Amino acid sequence: MPSLDRRFCIAPMLDCTDRHARYFLRLFSKHIFLYTEMITTQAILYGDRDYLLGFDETEHPLAVQLGGSDPTELAEVARICADFGYDEINLNVGCPSDRVQSGAFGACLMAQPERVAECVTAMKAAVELPVTVKHRTGIDDQDSWEQLLSFTQMQIDAGVDALIVHARKAWLSGLSPKQNRDVPPLQYDRVYELKQQFPDHDIILNGGIKTLDQCAMHLQQVDGVMLGREPYANPYLLASVDHEIFGEKAGSMPTREQILQRFYPYLQSQLDRGMPLTHIVRHIIGLYHGQPNGRLWRRHLSENAFKKGAGIEVIEQAVSLVGD
Repeated sequence: MPSLDRRFCIAPMLDCTDRHARYFLRLFSKHIFLYTEMITTQAILYGDRDYLLGFDETEHPLAVQLGGSDPTELAEVARICADFGYDEINLNVGCPSDRVQSGAFGACLMAQPERVAECVTAMKAAVELPVTVKHRTGIDDQDSWEQLLSFTQMQIDAGVDALIVHARKAWLSGLSPKQNRDVPPLQYDRVYELKQQFPDHDIILNGGIKTLDQCAMHLQQVDGVMLGREPYANPYLLASVDHEIFGEKAGSMPTREQILQRFYPYLQSQLDRGMPLTHIVRHIIGLYHGQPNGRLWRRHLSENAFKKGAGIEVIEQAVSLVGD
């Protein structure tokens, strides 16, 4: 199996990285590694799998992120995901929301490193795909360097193929999921040190990264970076990734309007299936972030995309408001 290039990943984000967002983001780069939203094992075992797991072939390379803590169930779900054609299975050990905690998975699993290792072992035995874990530097008062080192060692011993480390601890009570993305201080040095301790294993850094210059800096210390909110809010950031991060020959960057022209056939196919425009437009509303008249673009989409029968013309009208 060829190794996967995780130098630049887009983080799994609930209510953000659905199939429409992933298709759109792929238009900026052929190399970025995409991740689904977190999907629970129970949803996959008992829900509409085509709806939950379906994706367009152009989305590759693509990982599915799973939420669960039962090794047997995770092994079964990993096999299902492998059959759907994903490139990687990722286990969520980082989400601190109350709903996730009540299901006994997410960040609270950092208190049970042996259970996480059992899950990794079970999934590795079930599929030939790479199995990775996305986790924090710690939780609550269980955030010492020794505890992080022990957690990491257990997952490596279990055969994990890569560790994606959100360089913040998580507070399981007292902070909302949004606050847990910003309030606990970043601990990049700890992630760098993990890479020094485990030089033969892929360590991917996540948390607080906003620019490609920052990515290049981190890539001197770790194997990859994972960005979430910034490229979702400002997707045009990705237009130069293939050149600046992956070393492709410099060429003319696609304009925002060219990206939209490439997106329209997919968008129309979804509209023809009855998908409301507003379900997809929310993923492209940041395209003119920071641009003159970008506010007019956002306002026009917000005020018109939800209307009955709204189609591509709404986006074209919004583009005309932005100008050159």
